[in-house]
Amino acid sequence: MSLLDKILGKGNKKADVSPVLPREIYEAGILELKDIIAPAALKISPKQIHLGEKISRTFFTISYPRYLSDNWLSPVINLDRIFDISIVIHPIDTAQVLRQFQKKVAEVQSQISAREEKGLVRDPILDTAYQDLESLRDKLQQAREKLFDVGLYMTLYANNEEELDKMESEIKSILESKLIYVRPALFQQEEGYKSVLPIADDQLKTHSKLNSSPLSSFFPFISFDLTSDKGILYGINRHNSSLVLFDRFSMENYNSVTFATSGAGKSYAIKLEILRSLMFDTDVIVIDPEKEYEYLAEATGGRYFNISLSSEHHINPFDLPPVGEDEAPADVLRSNIVNLVGLFRIMLGGLTPEEDAVMDRAITETYALKDITPDSDFTNINPPLMSDFELVLAGMVGGESLTQRISKYTKGTWSGFINKPTNVDINKKFVVFSVRDMEDELKPVAMYLVTHFIWNAVRKNLKKRLLVIDEAWWMMKEEDTASFLFSMAKRGRKYYLGLATVTQDVHDFLNSSYGTPMLTNSAIQLLLKQSPTSVEMIQKTFNLTDEEKYLLLESSVGEGIFFAGLKHVAIKIIASYTEDQIITSKPSEILAIKRARKEQKILKNKK
Repeated sequence: MSLLDKILGKGNKKADVSPVLPREIYEAGILELKDIIAPAALKISPKQIHLGEKISRTFFTISYPRYLSDNWLSPVINLDRIFDISIVIHPIDTAQVLRQFQKKVAEVQSQISAREEKGLVRDPILDTAYQDLESLRDKLQQAREKLFDVGLYMTLYANNEEELDKMESEIKSILESKLIYVRPALFQQEEGYKSVLPIADDQLKTHSKLNSSPLSSFFPFISFDLTSDKGILYGINRHNSSLVLFDRFSMENYNSVTFATSGAGKSYAIKLEILRSLMFDTDVIVIDPEKEYEYLAEATGGRYFNISLSSEHHINPFDLPPVGEDEAPADVLRSNIVNLVGLFRIMLGGLTPEEDAVMDRAITETYALKDITPDSDFTNINPPLMSDFELVLAGMVGGESLTQRISKYTKGTWSGFINKPTNVDINKKFVVFSVRDMEDELKPVAMYLVTHFIWNAVRKNLKKRLLVIDEAWWMMKEEDTASFLFSMAKRGRKYYLGLATVTQDVHDFLNSSYGTPMLTNSAIQLLLKQSPTSVEMIQKTFNLTDEEKYLLLESSVGEGIFFAGLKHVAIKIIASYTEDQIITSKPSEILAIKRARKEQKILKNKK
């Protein structure tokens, strides 16, 4: 007989309560699954059971109030304690119940009549009981309700008796405040423990009769979570193992921020969201600073553009967006000129007020050379290039110094990057712009240019889109790039665009004048493992408790806190095996995947 059989009392009429040592299993020479999952020893006492190093105590419910509200079980389920709950439901034959009801109604009616004949004051308890019985009898006769014998059992687990007593007191106070009373299964701990096990064996048989309506309030999946009826799976609720299902496009804005230390799994989490979002008709665009999304783009049939000085992909900053139905050409042109001045400010390392005015005038005249004015039709235009702008700037008073500084973008080593017509097409569900091979000095310029290009494309066609900016601290370092990013976060909802910013440098992000406004304009925030140097700032910014702060410090890879609106839960990011093979960022796993793909190609060529 296995140890679990002894626990369940199989093979004999009374369970063997004596300790069973692992030596007995060893000497028997047979090791079954039951022996592996069973505790090393078992001792049953009148009030509790010792299961190896743990102590358990089982309770049953003895009474309920007249009305049970929805979610009354929620405070118990959400306790940060280890316990099992079993809800046992036995249907009762309606015909049998109605016969008993007829007798009971007659008894109550007889008592009411007897009191009236004696001239006694009416008893409100009897009146209420009569009304309840009549109402329930009508519902049973009309098949609107059914009656059940219901048992609610709980088994609590603790390391010692003191901890168990404290836990018992806590649960009792919660339930008794709702007029629900429980009692320990004295001298029936064995039967109680078996009744709670997931083997559908109700040995306690301590029931209360409940009809369908109050029984529905027992529904156990009422824990505090972020599970909705639509959206994607972000992860598992670490508190109660429920699913964190959410749709960012159901919030007041569609933006998110993700903070984590290096290696905490932030890119893994966002790539998993991308992969699952693509299944729900969402177009995704990524600005990738470390070439982490190339394989994901390849696996999903997307497009991958490498933006660098020697790249064959080019974006002309003078491109103009199409004019929307609710926009005027003059406003579109003016907005683009302002953005271009911001770009030149980044490219040239800042501008004085005088240079700013010269730049504004030069850009306007450069457009005018191509017959692009506030009254023009932008539908079929040929936008100017950086070299056209240089020619205009060279002929303006005060433009000599600016012309010399701009020449490296038109004639020098950087000319191939920015002085050519646009040849990038993002008409795909998944598009990645990689800036890894761009010089660090030019990365803010490249990221500003790419985001400006994406913004123009977003305004052109109204579609559900997600724009992911990994290592967003690159853009938050510069005033103009941070300002443009913030304007996208504020205006994106109008164009069905969600902006997801991901960063490991919390200080650079939050110390920017646009850092906190970006947070307030992001309905979703994901905090993964934090470093001790940044956790204090995170705690202050997000109003975290000390427990939540330590949770972020002690979290493993892919674990943290997920915020959505006013709710937040502890989350663990989990991917399937196939998803993991596509999105992994671990160098060892990437090398193994590349090696396997190479071997497959060799075998395919041999065939």
